[in-house]
Amino acid sequence: MGFSKPAPEKRAMITETPLVIESLTDISQSPDPDSWNQVLAGAAKKVEALLKQLNIPVTELTLRQQACLDFPLLVPQPFIDKMEKGNAQDPLLLQVLPQREELEAAEGFINDPLAEKHSNLQKGIIHKYHGRVLVLLSTGCAINCRYCFRRHFAYSENRIGKNDWQGILDYVSQDPTIEELILSGGDPLMLSDQQLKKFIQQAEAIPHLQRLRIHTRLPVVIPQRITTTLINILHSCRFSCAIVLHINHSQELDPILIKGLDSLRRAGITLLNQAVLLRDINDNLETQIDLSKALFAAGILPYYLHLLDKVTGAHHFNVSEKDALVLHQQLLLKLSGYLVPKLVKEESGKGSKTPLVLIS
Repeated sequence: MGFSKPAPEKRAMITETPLVIESLTDISQSPDPDSWNQVLAGAAKKVEALLKQLNIPVTELTLRQQACLDFPLLVPQPFIDKMEKGNAQDPLLLQVLPQREELEAAEGFINDPLAEKHSNLQKGIIHKYHGRVLVLLSTGCAINCRYCFRRHFAYSENRIGKNDWQGILDYVSQDPTIEELILSGGDPLMLSDQQLKKFIQQAEAIPHLQRLRIHTRLPVVIPQRITTTLINILHSCRFSCAIVLHINHSQELDPILIKGLDSLRRAGITLLNQAVLLRDINDNLETQIDLSKALFAAGILPYYLHLLDKVTGAHHFNVSEKDALVLHQQLLLKLSGYLVPKLVKEESGKGSKTPLVLIS
């Protein structure tokens, strides 16, 4: 897989490596490193326009629009381009299309299913697990997935800018048990490359930090976000770096994205994936097998398969724990072990994610 990071003395040479530059030329199709921002600015924000573009009849428009009042529609064009026109059950469309079910109350589904307010110890920080801390580096995303467990999160109370970074880094520096910094959000890649570089450089001054992890979906929906500058920043920093992508279906992987991810991988960045098990989208054996194989072929290791976090408005995506366990057992029988993601659920107050194992 080529996941080892080059020795520090060799990292500065990446700007002279044709391998990285060539692949990124094909991805961006533009010399402008901020072209991804232009793509984001043109993202679909209206249900009717999205469905018309896909040649799908506009139904239940009023109810869908009501659902958007609580959680807006936001879908970038590159992600739309991966959808099958005329297919109202397209697995990518179903992840982002507002549904009337979002307006219904469901038992056990709440606004803060992981009780993150108790771990949100100061603005921009969630500290739940030993040895690592999560930084909400951005409160925005490039796409609004309807099952998002933070769709009701108090982002307004956690918006941070450069003036807040020192307080976050002070928190980390005062706890020598923290070895890993997790950049999340929102989506941390909503920051510009230069902003990311400045934050990472400041974090490098904390001696007990060893690893940097970035959780992102942005490259999946806008592949142009994988810029040469971003690759260089991660390649040249002193941390062991991992990017955890969020890909739920093999259809989300296309040649442009794969080429960009290959550049990251060759630069020594570990690529992992965590998916969410979603009803009528990826809750069958064939789809999960296809996803694992496609991920590994793209240099991404299947990492986690999450049970749905029970957030208000997402009950129609739920797959029961029993059905999830049966599906996971079938995967173990069909795939090599390294191709099978860990089936987990997250429970508030626990010291780690909870692995789920079928007991015969």
